[in-house]
Amino acid sequence: MYSIYLDIETRSFPGRMHYITVVGFYHEETGLVQMLWPDITTETLDATLPDADRIYTFNGNNFDLKVIRQFHGINLLDRYKSRDLMYDCWKHGLKGGLKVVEQNLGIQRTQPPLDNYEIQRCWSRWKHKGDEEALKVLLKYNEEDVMNLVRLREILDA
Repeated sequence: MYSIYLDIETRSFPGRMHYITVVGFYHEETGLVQMLWPDITTETLDATLPDADRIYTFNGNNFDLKVIRQFHGINLLDRYKSRDLMYDCWKHGLKGGLKVVEQNLGIQRTQPPLDNYEIQRCWSRWKHKGDEEALKVLLKYNEEDVMNLVRLREILDA
C-alpha cells in the first residue's frame, strides 16, 4: 500500500486561524495534488485523499491534521497511520522547523522558503488582487514542503 505526504497552508491572523488556503499532498499513484480554497471542502477533501497505509507530515500531528479536523471534521488519524517526521528528526538530533532541518541535511529548494508573513502576503495578493504570480509562489512553496517530506523520509529511512 502507498503513503501520503501532506502539508497545508492557512490564512491566519495573530492569535487565531481563519481557514485552510492550500492542501498539498503527494501519493505514489496521484503524484502531487494541490487543492485551493474555496474548493477545499469536507466533501472534496474526503473524496480527493486517496487510500494509503500511512500519512507523513512535519509537525502534522500538532498542526496540519488538527486543523483539517477542526475545519472539516475529518480525522485523518482514523483513516491513516500517522508518521510525524518532526519526531524522527528529533531522534536524529535535528531540531527546528522543516526549513532548518532541510538546511542541515542539504535538502535544496528552488525558491527561498517563505516566512509566515510572506505566505499571508502571497495569499492576500492572489485572493484580493488576482495576482497569479503570488499564487504561483505560494503553490511552489507548498509543493516544495510536500516533496521535501518525501526526501526527508528517505534520508531518515523512516
